[in-house]
Amino acid sequence: MTLIYEFRSVVELAISMCAMPASGDVLQDPETLPNVLSPLDPRPVELVNASGRADFVLVCEHAGIAVPGRLGNLGLRAADTLGHIAYDIGAEGVARRLADLLDAPLFLQRYSRLVVDCNRPFNAPDCIPEVSDGTVVPGNLNLAEHLRRQRYAEIHEPFHREVALFLDGRARAGSRTVLVAVHSFTPRLSGGPGRPWQLGVLSNRDRRFAGRFLGSFQERNPETICAHNEPYAVDDQGDYTIPVHGEGRGLLHLLLEIRNDLIGDPEGQYRWASLIAQGLIDAREKDHVND
Repeated sequence: MTLIYEFRSVVELAISMCAMPASGDVLQDPETLPNVLSPLDPRPVELVNASGRADFVLVCEHAGIAVPGRLGNLGLRAADTLGHIAYDIGAEGVARRLADLLDAPLFLQRYSRLVVDCNRPFNAPDCIPEVSDGTVVPGNLNLAEHLRRQRYAEIHEPFHREVALFLDGRARAGSRTVLVAVHSFTPRLSGGPGRPWQLGVLSNRDRRFAGRFLGSFQERNPETICAHNEPYAVDDQGDYTIPVHGEGRGLLHLLLEIRNDLIGDPEGQYRWASLIAQGLIDAREKDHVND
């Protein structure tokens, strides 16, 4: 009888191995997943320059392109997993250079926004998008509620938990904090008009720091096309970082949107980080004067 059970175990193991998806395929039966992330997947959050002494705390929620191995490639072509629908092109490079120039801590989120968007509340339609800029994401179609919550719990929540704990620590230490979220946008959405802005400065209820930064930046860079709340605006339904960590804590804050054709290479990233760093310093000095 023992031999029969051992034989069955070997056969069942062989069948299960044959049924495993090939590399790059979308897992056919996610209902059986114990977790979305495996030990081989990266942690959702990377903290750069944790001991930075600046007043600024930088966050880049759309830095990464990782997809958990158990989700294959979400059914997408390789090119789509590397395009603007998957992550904010150039934003990580700008954010890292800002962290160096300002001596500021920086939180980077490692997963593609197509897995779960870490700047969206759970109930936002594009928190886990079925379609992004005209591209269907097969691995997200008709996703069961518990599978959506699983992604959110394993990626979104740990990222923002670490941001929150870090901000809590600064508050206990009496450290001033200005929250800066770094993003990029595509020059043109599929079928849409061109976007002339080179830099957008976003805020919602509290425009104090965004207004000071925009004024300083425009004064130093009069040739640059920049505007408040373009090409997007911040709100509670479509954003998470600024409403929760910025407005919710009463911190000075802004969200930056840089046109991604300007920061697609290291030279552009360094140039824009330098321009933005000076604008942030100017705006912070004005805030000190007003204290």
